[in-house]
Amino acid sequence: QVQLVESGGGLVQAGGSLRLSCAASGMTMIFSRSAMGWYRQAPEKQREFVASIFTDGSTGYADSMKGRFTISRDNARKTVSLQMNSLKPEDTAVYYCNIYGPPFYPWGQGTQVTVSS
Repeated sequence: QVQLVESGGGLVQAGGSLRLSCAASGMTMIFSRSAMGWYRQAPEKQREFVASIFTDGSTGYADSMKGRFTISRDNARKTVSLQMNSLKPEDTAVYYCNIYGPPFYPWGQGTQVTVSS
């Protein structure tokens, strides 16, 4: 069974930075062959796409994250990271990683990011 464990969230002031990490494990997942993504869910809102990284290293971002967020991956360690700069209060959400889907693997617990104004 695939497990995804996110970490690195916290409370930060507007304009600050955070770096999120996601560790993937599970015999059924060949990480290096999987396009990965970060997603987020704010209170009372649906989960939304944040960023993606493909097996060739190419990346994609939601419009509101372009220029502020950077996604990266380490295939040897089976991790995917999200560097978030110039954070805004509207970035407050629980952040999740998963394959770039749908479909998706079971969602992890996520990591809470709170940006104060």
